[in-house]
Amino acid sequence: MEEQPLDKTGAEFPGVAKASSISLALDDYEDLFSDFDPRPYSERSLSEDFLYELRRASLNKEEKSLVLTMLLPKEKRNAANEKTILERLRSHFRRHHRLLAEKQQKRRRTGAWMIALGIVFMFVATYILDELKQNLLTAFVVVLLEPAGWFTFWEGLSLIVFAAKEEEPELVFYRKMSGAKINFAPEPPPKEAAPPAAPKA
Repeated sequence: MEEQPLDKTGAEFPGVAKASSISLALDDYEDLFSDFDPRPYSERSLSEDFLYELRRASLNKEEKSLVLTMLLPKEKRNAANEKTILERLRSHFRRHHRLLAEKQQKRRRTGAWMIALGIVFMFVATYILDELKQNLLTAFVVVLLEPAGWFTFWEGLSLIVFAAKEEEPELVFYRKMSGAKINFAPEPPPKEAAPPAAPKA
């Protein structure tokens, strides 16, 4: 499986102009799926090699008007299989995009709550220091609350900023592919080599 240049204008898709295109050359449909999964195409796991090549090819592509075309030798194409595979691909991309988006949203909510809790801990520690009579108990509570406040605050900030940033490329990839136009096309015939030049007299 290799990426092939393909000049796509988006004419096949109404309302799509000058589409950003990805084209992958396949030997057969099996290139798309895991060798270890015996299930039918409608349920089968996608190949890690296929997903890797697709991630690499999509890095510099625009999200809008993205077209993924899989090139296959004409004699190996099967309309029924292609319909099933296209539904499987779209289902995979949309499901993973939804799961990643929900995970990121949940992480941000958790991070926001942790930041708020950290601020509350630090506020209570400050109040105790400024307003209450200092004794062994209040000193012990402050010793507990201050590091707890800082730890909770920074852990919440880390969830919102750093953890989300690490997963952003994967989320962007699945967002791109979940909105992409996906189709099969016949592989163009190889170009014939030019005949050797006749020797000069």
